[in-house]
Amino acid sequence: MSAEPTAPAPRPGRTQRLPRTARRFQLLGAAREVFVANGYHAAAMDDIAERAGVSKPVLYQHFPGKLELYLALIDEQAEQLVSSVRRALASTTDNHVRIARCIAAYFDFVDDPSGAHQLVLESDLRSEPAVRARVEASVAECVAAIAAMIVADAEVDAAEAELMAVGLIGLADTGARWWLTSGGAVSKQRATTVLTDLAWRGLAGHRRADDGPESARG
Repeated sequence: MSAEPTAPAPRPGRTQRLPRTARRFQLLGAAREVFVANGYHAAAMDDIAERAGVSKPVLYQHFPGKLELYLALIDEQAEQLVSSVRRALASTTDNHVRIARCIAAYFDFVDDPSGAHQLVLESDLRSEPAVRARVEASVAECVAAIAAMIVADAEVDAAEAELMAVGLIGLADTGARWWLTSGGAVSKQRATTVLTDLAWRGLAGHRRADDGPESARG
């Protein structure tokens, strides 16, 4: 009696058929690795398809071009950062702790081993209007969230609060990236403490006039 026919083995380098959402997640993961390793200009759709284990037609079914794929990754990473800052602000009513956690959000963002923070904080495609708009929008969302907190708890107007928020974001962003490139010359915990103290000494001086002395930390 002849043996039952067996199912054909999967083609080497190709993955099984996945639901659309799962496939998109897989493709973004592969693209993230290639863009971080090579930068936008040196990355090729062929490399991304190969990394994902799919054919180029499958890749193009989800993303019509390299720019669209890159923008999807920026959206993903920017949302992660913005959400982290918002969670930090919502996690407590103690403003000193809020500042510390906002700064820590940036340190955690750059401390991801994938290096995906580069897509938002160090993109090599800032000259592309769509990329610049997304990066600037993510910064604006973080600034708006922090400025709203400052207006609610300090005796400053909206414009000054926005300026302070821009300064705090710049401090966190630049400090976190310096910490990463320095190879951790200062421990992560100590670095966030130093920057928090630096920011707090300035912001605490703008508390409401009717606040008591203890509220400088509340």
